[in-house]
Amino acid sequence: MKSLVLLFVLVVAARCKRVFIGDQIIRVNVESEEHIQLLQALEREQDWELDFWLHPVSTELPVDLRVPYSGLSAVKDYFRFHSIPFSVMVNNLQELLDEEEAEMEESKVLERSTKSFNFGAYHPLETIYSWMDSLVAEHPNLVTKEEIGRSYENRPMYVLKFSTGGNKRPAIWIDTGIHSREWVSQATGVWTANKIATDYGTDASLTRLLNTMDIYMLLLANPDGYAYTHTNDRMWRKTRSKNPGSLCRGVDPNRNWDAGFGGPGASKNPCSDSYHGPSAHSEIEVKNVVNLIRNHGNFKSFISVHAYSQLLMYPYGYSCRDTPHQPELDSVGRAAVQKLTSLYGTRYKVGSICKIIYQASGGSIDWSYDLGIKYSFAFELRDTGRYGFILPANQIIPTASETWLALKHIMEYVRDHPY
Repeated sequence: MKSLVLLFVLVVAARCKRVFIGDQIIRVNVESEEHIQLLQALEREQDWELDFWLHPVSTELPVDLRVPYSGLSAVKDYFRFHSIPFSVMVNNLQELLDEEEAEMEESKVLERSTKSFNFGAYHPLETIYSWMDSLVAEHPNLVTKEEIGRSYENRPMYVLKFSTGGNKRPAIWIDTGIHSREWVSQATGVWTANKIATDYGTDASLTRLLNTMDIYMLLLANPDGYAYTHTNDRMWRKTRSKNPGSLCRGVDPNRNWDAGFGGPGASKNPCSDSYHGPSAHSEIEVKNVVNLIRNHGNFKSFISVHAYSQLLMYPYGYSCRDTPHQPELDSVGRAAVQKLTSLYGTRYKVGSICKIIYQASGGSIDWSYDLGIKYSFAFELRDTGRYGFILPANQIIPTASETWLALKHIMEYVRDHPY
């Protein structure tokens, strides 16, 4: 058995893929402000190489962190010494990743033999881009694939445009996968794009919507990061741009927008997963979207899909003050979540980013709202921490199906409330 494990490690190392053998996901249920301060001090301790999945911000929210095997004893001793209660959510992260990879391989074989796309599986970038071509070929009168620019590593960035004609009609924007490791986001985007294409003409409400409005979907908002999660580091979150004067690469693309840029909730440290970048819109992936939205000029809704925590949020993140449209946005959000919950009973919380999680500057929906796109929302999909970013593939379709009910409600509301 030991020789098999060693062989596996050597094979993985040869592929230059980061492994997480023995790493644990630990949950802390914060009980006091002192606990928060102690956890924040731990977060600043770079030598321990801790990866906070949910950050220490409030006594009302749990904290999830990935602890490398080498630091487990020290971190647990720290918690015990300071009487910080904790539990182990994932005992060995690599085991989950191995299962995930095995399932992907099985799905790949099945897809080859059946010549069909499995919406209940995770796929690499190339497969998703190829599937987009198939969708366009199957629905040529509704769907087009448009390149909006190139990524830092020169990958094309494609949007799927769902339109029945006209020029710069009122439009809805949906992006998925801005944080590359949140795989259920991209997978939900793929399922949703297929749902829109196949339901047009049979779903009366969706058909009416697409007869008057367009939908733009960016399935891979961070293509370089997503490719990197498949080839090198499953836990990679940021872009892959080089940071002058630092060996650490990448910028958090959801801290890079010109909306309270560089404020609280974003880091100045290039090695941080929340690094905001040298300037607003420094990341070409962000700039490509900004240019499209500005040049189009008639977007009425901007929806960004993330994972995890089961939240539906609206602006602001960079400030805790209410937007002028807060009552309406809250009402729309709560009605959307009610629809979502009706399918499987999945519970979501609704609120502004700053009040429901934490103050976070430079976010996309704050930028879109300040640009005048009133119906700006962000989803945090399943789950609430049992698996976190490693949500099993068998939850993709249930997640996408329930999310669709909420998305559809928001889109119908936007259609019926022009401004």
